[in-house]
Amino acid sequence: MAEHLRGRLGTVATQTVYDVLRVCSEKGLLRRIEPAGSAVRYEARVADNHHHLVCRTCAKIVDIDCAVGTAPCLTADDDHGFVIDEAEVTFWGYCPDCAPH
Repeated sequence: MAEHLRGRLGTVATQTVYDVLRVCSEKGLLRRIEPAGSAVRYEARVADNHHHLVCRTCAKIVDIDCAVGTAPCLTADDDHGFVIDEAEVTFWGYCPDCAPH
């Protein structure tokens, strides 16, 4: 991303890019996701509680809507007094290009 910005804006420090992404995430303008074993990614789809499909081979990530029902999609067996407003679910598998045939 920093290289893309440098191409459009000129000199931009990598730390500046990370600082802007962090602030945008804190303010709800971006959503930070970090599937296990993958680099941090940011997405603009923030207005809903959606989930992700991740390919084990190529690391392609695809957005999917809630698994069942309305947000937060899943019901904890014991909420321990928490007011749950979001569930983060990652489905792992193989995309059509990487699936064993």
